[in-house]
Amino acid sequence: REITNEMIDDGYTGKGTYSYLNGDKYVGEWKDGKQHGKGVATDVKGQKYEGEYIEGKKEGEGTTVWINGDKYEGGWVNDLMHGYGTYTYGEGQWKGEVYVGEWIKNMRHGQGTYTYPDGENYVGEYKNGNIHGQGTYTFADGKVMKGLWENNEFIGE
Repeated sequence: REITNEMIDDGYTGKGTYSYLNGDKYVGEWKDGKQHGKGVATDVKGQKYEGEYIEGKKEGEGTTVWINGDKYEGGWVNDLMHGYGTYTYGEGQWKGEVYVGEWIKNMRHGQGTYTYPDGENYVGEYKNGNIHGQGTYTFADGKVMKGLWENNEFIGE
């Protein structure tokens, strides 16, 4: 069902498709004129989110794929990556790198594992997006640095 501006303004509830003037599109559930429930949003550049919404915001479980190939699968709160999730880098200098762990407001925060394509990895704590707290970094050659980290720097055992 195609949804019009008038239907949204009138507090439409149900399932339908809304095409925005700029070419973006949402297909899914609505409640009181807002995206609510399961849905798929795509923009004209190719970014796509598929997952849950509450009152027009990404909330619950969902997956976003950005135009550069980056992909996040996991929890969302108030349109932000939040909770537990997996972020995979698709292009550029971080291509193939993967973070699996906890997020708060779009930042790695809590326990997580970051893996590089060459096999290096870090397992441990993060704070505000940085390696911070107790953790273990294992290099591709097998060398290990285990102990306390602050703002991405190794402090010591």
